[in-house]
Amino acid sequence: MIALRGFLVAAWIVLITYTGVVVARHGLGFLPVFFDDIASGHWPGQFNLDFSCLLLLAALWTAWRNSFSGVGMVLAIIAFVGGAGFLLPYLAVLTITTRGNMASVLLGPARASRV
Repeated sequence: MIALRGFLVAAWIVLITYTGVVVARHGLGFLPVFFDDIASGHWPGQFNLDFSCLLLLAALWTAWRNSFSGVGMVLAIIAFVGGAGFLLPYLAVLTITTRGNMASVLLGPARASRV
């Protein structure tokens, strides 16, 4: 569990640092570039479409894990928009609050109690 938490924290720090550099160089106008790449039909667009599917999956899992509650729906929106910037610390916090119980991390406390 220590290794997983270490990875989650290290990956988040690298991501935040890299994002800061990109924002400093290019600003926050990433959406036109993102969707133009998809529309172009080239490899960068394929990557962006694949990434969008992964973001949607992360959002759906987050909402499901939280039983589609109000909080779960808000977290799902944040997961979709925030990507790994949200999911890495969210998973780190879950591993701490569940005391490393991976069934609870993945399924949520209500479903994990039935396993």
